[in-house]
Amino acid sequence: MVVGISGGVDSSVAAYLLKKQGYNVIGLFMRNWDASLNNDILGNPTLNNDICPQESDYNDALEVCKKLDIPLKRVDFVKEYWDYVFTYFLDELKKGRTPNPDIMCNKYIKFDMFYKEAKKLGADFIATGHFARMVDGKLLRGIDASKDQTYFLSQTSKKQLENVLFPIGDYKKETVRKIASDLNLITANKKDSTGICFIGERNFSKFLENYLPNQPGDIVNIDTLKVIGKHIGLMHYTIGQRRGLDIGGFQDRMYVVGKDVKKNILYIAIGDDNEYLYSTSCILEDMNWISDKRPNTCTAKFRYRQKDNDVSIEILNNNMVKVTYNQKVKAVTPGQACVLYDMEECLGGGIIKEVYKDNKKCWYL
Repeated sequence: MVVGISGGVDSSVAAYLLKKQGYNVIGLFMRNWDASLNNDILGNPTLNNDICPQESDYNDALEVCKKLDIPLKRVDFVKEYWDYVFTYFLDELKKGRTPNPDIMCNKYIKFDMFYKEAKKLGADFIATGHFARMVDGKLLRGIDASKDQTYFLSQTSKKQLENVLFPIGDYKKETVRKIASDLNLITANKKDSTGICFIGERNFSKFLENYLPNQPGDIVNIDTLKVIGKHIGLMHYTIGQRRGLDIGGFQDRMYVVGKDVKKNILYIAIGDDNEYLYSTSCILEDMNWISDKRPNTCTAKFRYRQKDNDVSIEILNNNMVKVTYNQKVKAVTPGQACVLYDMEECLGGGIIKEVYKDNKKCWYL
């Protein structure tokens, strides 16, 4: 059994639970990003007493494995991560879309490259610290609904998940932390990682400037089509965003509702209930089915942590699916994942390609 050890509390407890169940556990730490290179590029000091975050995580992983008396191997996937995840991330931003690199990391790195490395070590199974469950070949949500991570597993294949265990999927987060605390693990009170792994604590805008130059342009009120301000670059905004829009003269809140990449225009709408924020259907591309089920109706999440929405689905050609919502949904965003569920089971997911309102394509998206 090879378990992915990230240096966080979830994977630490996953390793402990597996050993407790009698598995011969080997820990494997993945180095996916060259953090020192980014510090050089950005001119930022490294964190944690001159140890970059990734090295700090590795040191924590070493301490955990020493405490649990299991070996820890280390593997370098920096090139693979760049080729399959980071390049995708940049390409999507160039198109004006909002990518989710964590989903692609699971698809290409954690459940592909990692699995192959585990096989070299003689593993029959691999395990991770995801809040999810595998039951009778079905991918189910984690018991802790607030931490469920099946959304991020939606592009993995049924084949990839055949020999995977999710040891903490049956636990609440607070229980996971208590187990780690009772074991006196160094990760017990470690803050959960947030945001995009290769950016970490860095300023997102400054980070992107190293790869995609800023191209400031006009901010246009979509109701009046009048220019009301300037944006710093379309890649820094996502649909539904309201922070970072420092435009005076309006009492109501404003939201990003669209982008015109060719004209370099950012469209915003005024007011919480502005019609331009809502849509009624979308087309998914790169649909990945984990389940054998193909229901006509189910529920969908268009963003992580979003509530389930009742939808109907129509399977189209070229691995595409049309998703129609039974109620209007706010800020459905091209480039993001739409993940389908039948109760607790994750059916799979696709990438939002086009967004429609009343069967008309939203021209501003």
